[in-house]
Amino acid sequence: MISGDSIVALSSGRLPAGVAVLRISGPQTRFVIETIAGGMVKARGAVLRRFRAPDGTVLDNGLVLFFPGPASFTGEDVAEFHVHGGRAVVARMLETIADFDGVRHAEPGEFTRRAFFNGKVDLVETEALADLVNAETEAQRRFAIQNAGGAQSALYLGWRRRLIHARAMIEAEIDFADEDDVPGSVSDTVWSDVRSMASEIDRHIAGFHAAEIIRDGFEVVILGAPNAGKSSLFNALARRDAAIVTDEPGTTRDLLEVVLDLRGLRVRLTDTAGLREAPSKIEAIGIEKARAKADRADLLLLLEDAADPKDAGPLPMSTPALRVGTKLDLLDKGATQDAAGRYEFGISVVDGTGVDGLLAEIGRRAAEAAGVSGDVLPSRLRHVELLDAANRHLHRAADERMPQELRAEELRLAADRLGRIVGAVEVEDLLDVIFSQFCIGK
Repeated sequence: MISGDSIVALSSGRLPAGVAVLRISGPQTRFVIETIAGGMVKARGAVLRRFRAPDGTVLDNGLVLFFPGPASFTGEDVAEFHVHGGRAVVARMLETIADFDGVRHAEPGEFTRRAFFNGKVDLVETEALADLVNAETEAQRRFAIQNAGGAQSALYLGWRRRLIHARAMIEAEIDFADEDDVPGSVSDTVWSDVRSMASEIDRHIAGFHAAEIIRDGFEVVILGAPNAGKSSLFNALARRDAAIVTDEPGTTRDLLEVVLDLRGLRVRLTDTAGLREAPSKIEAIGIEKARAKADRADLLLLLEDAADPKDAGPLPMSTPALRVGTKLDLLDKGATQDAAGRYEFGISVVDGTGVDGLLAEIGRRAAEAAGVSGDVLPSRLRHVELLDAANRHLHRAADERMPQELRAEELRLAADRLGRIVGAVEVEDLLDVIFSQFCIGK
């Protein structure tokens, strides 16, 4: 699909900057280069030119690169103008280019949308490009690079090809059972492979939580009675005063969150209200929020003042937890040794005792939850929903009580759901949602 108009946008980062990159794609690209750069340039080579408006006004000096379609990111003629990154320079360049007939400002994600329609990327690779742009940690970058390179798409398309082949064999057996060139009963082989594929998809779906941890973060929630040292630990791990710390019980009323980068993984750390009986009405709301957050956490840090233990009431039993004794600096040597037997970690934020060890354990658990580096995982909830739907059809297809014709139809429906993940079948209703998440220049 080659569009009738051309689009232009700033494709580099926030201004001002040392260099700004303006990208144009579409049939007017060559004419824009010839007019602004004073003539056409050699493909795929950076050329230094003086840029001028159609009336001869000098706009800037910079580099221009031309990528002829279809061998370009969008599949159309594409050019990049590398100019000085001042706001006025960029604004004047964009205004000048958009004033050409048939050229307009790009909408969010429109360059990538054109790449998709021109067969340069599929939907999964498109989503991975968005993840790559938004990556904040090394794990997120690796995950996005792997999927942008086609590993995830290859898995789904491989399953789809197996289903199309299985359906063809079953339909051939139905229609041409009496013909010599059709193998004898292929059902056993086909349905064995279908059951195997259903198990493979089940295992793949089970990896979604690991993908969520990579993309969204490993959830760590700090719980404990008032004055157990939660906010002090929170500040120590955040390495800044993110929470107010006082001796007055109930100081923390709402959830406070910081994001850490541990071993290349995103870790979301949440400080909560102190857990106790008969709090004030406002404090009760904070405690309710704390318990709800704890129910959704990947790891709990259950804090207790080792010098003055207090009951925090019932705590979540199903979430993995570390029992942490705080304020070791207030204990004598004997009491410190006794505390070591009661807690998995003993810490003091005053002198730093145990804090680094606790942080290392959080990082280790986050890495363990994120799975083995390089695993192909479903990266979006929509992938999981379509994989679940495909598996339901596979399980129905494997039901030997059903007629072969209906089982073949279930295979078709399963293949359709897999095709929808990568955009191999009609997915027009998804496109506006997916591409609206992109920045303008992508």
